[in-house]
Amino acid sequence: MYKIVVWIGLIASLLFSMAGCTSGEQTGNGRVEWIIPYKEGGGSDIWARFFAPFLGKYLPEQPTVLIRNMPGGGSLKGVNWFYQQAPKDGTVIGHTSGSTAMNYLLGDSKVAYNYDDMKLIFATPTGGVLYISPKLGVSDYTQLKQLKGQKLFYGSQGATSLDIVPILAFYLLELDIKPVFGMKGRGSGRLSFERGEANVDYQTTSAYLKRVVPLIEEGLAIPIMSWGSLDESGNVVRDPTVPELPHFLEVLAYLKGPDILKSKEVAIWKSLFIAGFACQKLALLPPGTPDDIVQQWRDATSALIQDKDFQEKAPAVLGGYLPIIGDKGEKLIKEALQIKPEYRQWLTDWLYDTYQAKVQ
Repeated sequence: MYKIVVWIGLIASLLFSMAGCTSGEQTGNGRVEWIIPYKEGGGSDIWARFFAPFLGKYLPEQPTVLIRNMPGGGSLKGVNWFYQQAPKDGTVIGHTSGSTAMNYLLGDSKVAYNYDDMKLIFATPTGGVLYISPKLGVSDYTQLKQLKGQKLFYGSQGATSLDIVPILAFYLLELDIKPVFGMKGRGSGRLSFERGEANVDYQTTSAYLKRVVPLIEEGLAIPIMSWGSLDESGNVVRDPTVPELPHFLEVLAYLKGPDILKSKEVAIWKSLFIAGFACQKLALLPPGTPDDIVQQWRDATSALIQDKDFQEKAPAVLGGYLPIIGDKGEKLIKEALQIKPEYRQWLTDWLYDTYQAKVQ
């Protein structure tokens, strides 16, 4: 009996010491996990697998960062699990994308996570460029008013997807563009444009440079504007990838006067833009993670940005945009996602009244 008691005590002591490990001690075991709430091979998966070895290189004791795909519910399954169940010792990090943030902004009842509580490691931006068919007879943004009365079609994934950013922009510009819903992605939208089924389209900047610039050079597309980028103060500025193009708020102010930039609708659009583009992909730690562990991950990100191998490979994956680390990105995200209740109500009412789109 004495031996049994001793063994039980030893096992309990071992389990207790394992539960109390710090991030450094656990990463010393050689691995940490990154929860990606999407299938293998998608944009988020490729993005995470690019960052993972660089993060492992600069974390204490250089652990292997393993990708754990947890798809389901349009990312809700994985993010809900991460928020509620991930350990708080730095051995599991999570990911959200623009679509995850849209669910949160729109008040989806299936959302069980709160961005206010999670700790940002880093965010990466992307941009978008709107272009139109030359058959519409418009050569740049100054002539957009000439589109009134013309039949305009845009291939869309859905009113409550990331396409809410261009769709709300069309509304603010008073362009009568009919979205054709059901596209599987922006690639499908571009193909619809190339087949002549749509005469308005946008692509993220990386896809724009690869797939649309050749169309422009052939005279098959006219670039109009970008969605923009954010400066260090959180202001929308021209996208550095396409600085020759005005950003959306420039175009809006030109066509409708600067006072519109103070409107409720523009404030809503900016929140959607930050969540969907300016801080699109996030690496996060769960609520309650100690500050020193958060700082380890942020320091690793700061170090990898200086890595020559990272700098050489990043443009092909990130489109020329660098990660936004720590407090700066956290402030932008929280400002964007703390949408006023009356603004959210306006947005959900507008989606239903205009497109019969319901937020579940």
